[in-house]
Parts: sequence; structure tokens; C-alpha cells
Amino acid sequence: MNGKIVCVAGPTACGKTTLGVLLAKRYNGEVVSADSMQIYKGMTIGTAAPTEKEMDGIPHHMVAVADPSEHWSAARYAETAVPIIDGILQRGKLPILVGGTGLWMDAVIRNHGFAAGQAGGEIRQKLQERLKTEGIVPLLEELRRIDPAAAERLHPADEKRILRALEVYQETGETITAHNQATKNQPPRYEAIWLGLQFADRADMKALIDQRVDRMVSDGLLTEVKALLAQGLPRDATALQAIGCKEFLGVLDGTASEAEAIAEVKLRSRQYAKRQLTWLRRNPAIHWIFWEKDRDFARALQISTEILSMAGVF
Repeated sequence: MNGKIVCVAGPTACGKTTLGVLLAKRYNGEVVSADSMQIYKGMTIGTAAPTEKEMDGIPHHMVAVADPSEHWSAARYAETAVPIIDGILQRGKLPILVGGTGLWMDAVIRNHGFAAGQAGGEIRQKLQERLKTEGIVPLLEELRRIDPAAAERLHPADEKRILRALEVYQETGETITAHNQATKNQPPRYEAIWLGLQFADRADMKALIDQRVDRMVSDGLLTEVKALLAQGLPRDATALQAIGCKEFLGVLDGTASEAEAIAEVKLRSRQYAKRQLTWLRRNPAIHWIFWEKDRDFARALQISTEILSMAGVF
């Protein structure tokens, strides 16, 4: 199926949820979240997941669908989200993919296959044990013998991707370079019209992020983190690595004050927004809509409508 879908992307706190709902109302659409933390249950505050009020009657998929103890990769997300998107298309509606996790959005749109291997798998565990005992240098040398191109491309500090490259080869007998080259030639799964939101002045983005963090704290972020721990969730669970959760663990441990945790959450959130923009700016297909000091959603909807009309979305 090669249908048209809309992608609404941008950094944290830029208004993706609101624009996604407005577009869904105008175009008879349904929203599919592409956020690597909003998939977890019990984390509405910490992940700024859309509330029932914010959804405003529009169906939202891939929100609070995973147990916080689970680990979700881009591959697992795509395997789950693609049938949902296909179902929306089959119902004659417009899928609107909304999120800030660029890798996950790409996984859905570009139809790239994923090499074998999984976090927690036997091969991964053995490689991680070797990393602890031997360090990264012998592992990088091993990769250089197997896949010189990958070894040249990866920085020695990028331990995660070095282990991943070795894992793929040990599990499949194919280098990750060969796998990536083969999947690069795959046609995209969908025809995507990309809309991007960002602030013209980065200072305005920082101010809005800080306001959001203050609101999350007043809404009960600390209570939400306590509830996750009360479920027996291990502290190294992927869900608890979310910005906001991780910093407030220190408050519960007594190693940080609430004021220190709030300041750290604001800093990490701003840094994350910067990384999101860096990733998204590599996509030349994105039509960027720039906010001034205030977010004018009526204007953003009008610009989006013009872009979608030109792309044949009616």
C-alpha cells in the first residue's frame, strides 16, 4: 500500500499535538504517535502525552500501549504502527504521524529493513560482557577486520553502534554496511508530506520548554515517578530513562533536591530539543513552519492546508 500520509515533526514543546489534532479534524484523519516514550503506560505527565481533552475526540494510536518494563526499538515500533496506518488508509481516512522521534518516523516511512538482533539477546549480552572486561578497543579492532567501512565510520566512543555492528554480523553473517546498502534502495512505504514546527528564535523555544517542565512538576511528575517504582519497575528500565523520570529518581534517593532536579530536567529537555532539530533538519522534504514568540495555530493550519492541497491531499 502506497498511500499519502502526513507527518508532523519538530522538537519537544513545539505544538505538534495541537497541529495534529487540527489537521485530523480538517482532513478526516487519525493520529499515530511517533514518540519513543509516550508509548509507555502510566507516564502521561513525564512524557507530555496528549490528554483526552487535548485529543479532542480524534483517535490517537500508539499512546500508552506498552508496559513500562518493555524495551521498544524502531523496528518494533514500525512493525506495530504500519498495520495501524494501513487500517486508517483502508477506512478512507488520513493517517497523521505526529512525533519527535525522527528515527521511528523514518522507520515507518522509508520501509527500511532492520538487521537482526535485540536488546537483551544472548549475543548482545556476551558483547556487553566483553565490553566490560576488555574495553572498546579490541571490539573495534574486531569490527575493523569484519567490516572496515563500519569501523571507519564509527567513533570509538560510540560503543552502542560498535556492539550493534558486531551483533548483526555474528547473528546473520552479513555486515551492517552491506545490510544498510541493500535497504537504502528500497522504495518508501508511503508518500509522506512532512510538516515541521520550530521557533524562529531559539530563546523562545527554551522559554516554552522551561514553562512545560514547571507545569509537569505542578501536575505531579514526582508522584508519577513514585507510582512507576511502586510497580516494581527496575531503575534501569528504558521507560525510567525518560527525561524527567531519570532526574527525579535522584530526589527520591535523596541525592538531589527538587529544585536541582527541575533545573536538570530543563537543561536535558533543551539539549534534547536541539538534537531533535539536528536530526530533522537533515530531511529536505520537511516544510518548516516557524513560530514567532507565540504559537499561532490558526496561521500554522492555514500554511499546512496550502502545503497539503499542493500535494494532492483533499
